Amino acid sequence: MLNVSISDGLATVLLDRPPANAVNVEWLDAFDRMLAGLVDRRDVTVVHVRSAQKVFCAGADLRLMSESLTSAEGVESMMRVVERMQHAFDALSRLPQVVLAEIGGAALGGGFELALACDLRVAAQSAVLGLPEARLGLLPGAGGTQRLTQLAGPGVAARLILGAETLSGGEAAHLGLVHWAYASDELQARALELARRLASMPSLAIAACKRCIAAALTDRAVGLEYERTGTRALYESAQTQALVRQFIDSRNVR
Repeated sequence: MLNVSISDGLATVLLDRPPANAVNVEWLDAFDRMLAGLVDRRDVTVVHVRSAQKVFCAGADLRLMSESLTSAEGVESMMRVVERMQHAFDALSRLPQVVLAEIGGAALGGGFELALACDLRVAAQSAVLGLPEARLGLLPGAGGTQRLTQLAGPGVAARLILGAETLSGGEAAHLGLVHWAYASDELQARALELARRLASMPSLAIAACKRCIAAALTDRAVGLEYERTGTRALYESAQTQALVRQFIDSRNVR
């Protein structure tokens, strides 16, 4: 359902619930365990989320949803799933590591909301992405309305959410919804190359940078304070001191 492997600062999270990685309670249980196992791993700099299926993630399990909507108790049960998705994706976004989504196939609804909770997104040009919930009389309730608006602005968010529009990976890159788009046969190698490059970065600096970027979306004064406290902590860290000395020595600075 969800497999994690760790090597050389890189944690690979493989989504593997056939056929489409649909999200249900068991999937969320596994996702929560994955997050708990990574949040304090200072030896991990990058979390690389990818799929073993043709689809990246289809979002909430439609069979579960259909069964739940037939009774008041079922609606409450489905609401608990939605709330857990919100909390899980929010926790993913707050991991101290860089979280990279490799989107090789469709990422629709909750699947795209999962990708939006990642720091960086690389997609196949042919992948299909979007938040088409309005077409079913629903809304993107796992953070999609908020993250897409923050990322792309209210104009693009309104176009995609209100129009239930789906995009190719190439179109998504043009709108800034994914950072890179490659041909399908190049995607895995390109994503792994990127993940390994990011994994070589100093983990303490990455975590501090993520905290400051997140603060910029809410309160600049808080963000500036995070910059000061983060800079002090990094100046005092053995990791930063060693990297600075190495850089200076390589440039023969006296």
